[in-house]
This record gives sequence, C-alpha cells and structure tokens, in this order.
Amino acid sequence: MPSQFKGIALVTGAAQGIGRAIALRLASDGFDVALNDIPRKKDQLADVAREIDATGHRAISVYADVRVEAEVKGMVAEVVNELGGLDVMVANAGIACPDGSVLTTEDWDAVFAVNTRGMFLCYKYAALQMIAQGRGGRILGASSSWGKKGWAHAADYSASKFAVRGLTQSAALELGQHHITVNSFAPGPIDTPMMQAQKAPGEKENAYAKKVVATTALGYMGQPEDVAAIVSFLASKEAHFVTGQCLSVDGGATLS
Repeated sequence: MPSQFKGIALVTGAAQGIGRAIALRLASDGFDVALNDIPRKKDQLADVAREIDATGHRAISVYADVRVEAEVKGMVAEVVNELGGLDVMVANAGIACPDGSVLTTEDWDAVFAVNTRGMFLCYKYAALQMIAQGRGGRILGASSSWGKKGWAHAADYSASKFAVRGLTQSAALELGQHHITVNSFAPGPIDTPMMQAQKAPGEKENAYAKKVVATTALGYMGQPEDVAAIVSFLASKEAHFVTGQCLSVDGGATLS
C-alpha cells in the first residue's frame, strides 16, 4: 500500500549517492518524484525510477544540464507537464575537482558553473513555478561542511558551497511572502561514489576518507540515507517555520 500522496518533488543529481537516497526517501514519504541527471546516467536513473515505482508512487526521469538555463527551465516545465506541478525542489547536483588549490584554481569556473550557477537556476525556476501555483513550496540546496569551514586544496569547491548558503538565505527572505521555505543541507564525510573515487590506485584504504573522518566528533562516516532523513524533514509540512537555514549532517565536523 503506497503512503499518502504529499506532492511532487524534483531531485537533481539523482542517479547515485546522496541524490539517489533523497529521491527514494521522498518517494517513501509520499511524493511523486522527478529524477534529474545528465543523459549518460540514464541507466542509473532508470534503476532509481523502478525502485520508486515499487512504492506505488510515480517517478519520471528528466535529463538536463543544470549549468544551462534553457535546460533547467525546460526540466521544470516537463515535471509540471508530466506530474502536475512542483512542491519540492532539491537542488542536489554538484561536482568536486581533484585539486582546488588557490595557487591553481584551474577548475574554478567548472565547479562554480554546476555548484553555484546550477543551484541558482534551480532555485529560480522552482520559485517561479511555486509562485504561479500559489500553494507555497520547499526549495532545498546542497551545501557542504566545507561550505561552513574552508578546506586546503578545495578553494573552488568550498567557495561554491559557501555561496549556496548566501543564495539560500537571500532566497528565503525574498520568497517567504509566498509561503516558500528555502533551506540548505551540509553533508560532511558521507560514503558516496564521489568519496570512494578519492581512493588512490593501489591504496588498501582510502587515506583521503580517513583524513576527513578524523575531523568529525563521532569518528565514522555517514551514509547517504542520513542526509536524506534531514531533507525529508525540511520537505515536510512540519518544517513550515524553518527557512534560511543550513543544517549540518557531518558527524560534528562543524559545530555551528
């Protein structure tokens, strides 16, 4: 028996890791879910969609590059056309590059194009749709524990995730009059494909992951489902009085 229908959610970067966990959690909460990623992740999105279909809720795949305004606009329009509206936008898509040293920053523009411009475009077109609907909504964006505390050799990534917090606060103040809450979530060391990819060839254990876990109070790595649980709350009716916030899910790596 499917859970009671709660609305329509769109999750970007939903093919794997945190995005996948968020999509599955929102489906289990009662949402129909639109799954976004880039076309080369088509098979992974199809797998997530099948899991959601098994819950009794609808799932569709929408392919778009969040860096491209016309594609983000089209993505939201497709979700509205196929599922009937938009109540929750989870702007989760993001990238990290191997070396974001302030001495090189050769990937600066690439990181900001996805993590900051892409976030802004998702916020913009979700907000326009929610305002037009007139029933409020939830907009959520992926920041990071490194969006609260800088990290050496991650200047581009860290700065892009700090920017998400500023965007979120500004959007929350602007959109509150429309009963739209805007919040972000800040994962720390989470066991995802992105984290696993940091393991160097020939390493017996992931030295990078071990280093990051050492910054936490709890001393262990979180799971994507831990982040999904926070998103579940922020997307709920119970979170109606929470806006402009950035909630950490990082085992105590940041204490603010």
